[in-house]
Amino acid sequence: MAYEDAYKDCVWIDFETLEQFMIDALVAYGVPKQDAKVIGDVLIESDKRGIDSHGIGRLKPIYLDRIDLGIMNPVTNIEVLKDDMTTAVLDGHNGMGHVVGKKAMEMAIEKAGKYGMGMVAVRNSNHYGIAGYYVTMATDAGMIGITGTNARPSIAPTFGVENMMGTNPLTFGLPTDEEFPFVLDCATSITQRGKIEVYGRAGKQLPPGWVIGLDGKTRTDTDQVLKDLTTGEAALTPLGGIGDELGGYKGFGYAMVVEILSAALQDGAFMKQLNGFDENHKPIPYPLGHFFIAIDPARFMGLDVFKRIAGSICREIRSSKKAPGHDRIYTAGEKEYEAWQYRKEHGCPVPDSLQKAMVAVRDKKKMNYSFSFERK
Repeated sequence: MAYEDAYKDCVWIDFETLEQFMIDALVAYGVPKQDAKVIGDVLIESDKRGIDSHGIGRLKPIYLDRIDLGIMNPVTNIEVLKDDMTTAVLDGHNGMGHVVGKKAMEMAIEKAGKYGMGMVAVRNSNHYGIAGYYVTMATDAGMIGITGTNARPSIAPTFGVENMMGTNPLTFGLPTDEEFPFVLDCATSITQRGKIEVYGRAGKQLPPGWVIGLDGKTRTDTDQVLKDLTTGEAALTPLGGIGDELGGYKGFGYAMVVEILSAALQDGAFMKQLNGFDENHKPIPYPLGHFFIAIDPARFMGLDVFKRIAGSICREIRSSKKAPGHDRIYTAGEKEYEAWQYRKEHGCPVPDSLQKAMVAVRDKKKMNYSFSFERK
């Protein structure tokens, strides 16, 4: 399906306008300009890659609204708790996750450059945008990048119905000799809350199997699911789906790996401690944990060897026999690269609900903006 068909009800806005609006909005909410630029860069990168669940659509509900509620600090004070040769532990003090995340991956890359490998753990952070942003920092430096983060409880364990763990992405970035790196950035659930929000903005029902109710049956009622995920009356299913016949225990297991690494290395919060509400259902901070790993292939058989073989594997996979009715096989990062090729000429799609959210932010902070969609 062409992008024009998939987004026929959207207006298209260029990257520069969207990014600058996000930066200005963040500054209006008290974020220092230099930090706002980091956050804007992470968010617009998501939209550039076609990951509409984590770009400007997250600006108001995840960041600005939480700053307004007083549960996220607009000014990020990063404390280095431990710093050894190949490892470090940072405390984000409830600041902006993107700012903490970028600092942590920069440290991991620097350590890998000196010692071959580097790992940095973070506690008391917040939602840090697309995990793929940070592993791409590593691939840009000619390194392997790995990151993961826990999140507010959303996933039910296999044979359970209670949302216990976050969507907990385990993300890899591998440099290749192609025009784009291999970047596997996905949740350990079948889907994640941001994708459900995209369905909600589009007024679409969810596919069966994405969400499970307390009765153990699948849920497809998008708007109510978004509410019930917060109250615990619905949960996301792990990769593999409901039960274990299609391997749901595998996604469940990987989610647990990320939960443990995101909390145990840095003595951080986990699972129900990340609900975002106190016993009176009053909003409180989400003290998330992250981890970042950088590995230097030059310390093995050399970067060029690694990139050549990684690229060859991707090409051989893509050239293998196709299933009937399909003419392409995609490797991780390829669809995002193609989205970027299209969107760098056309901008990003902005649906009506997101247009209204942008206008609401502008009007609340009396920002001097006139959007193209207002001049129809």
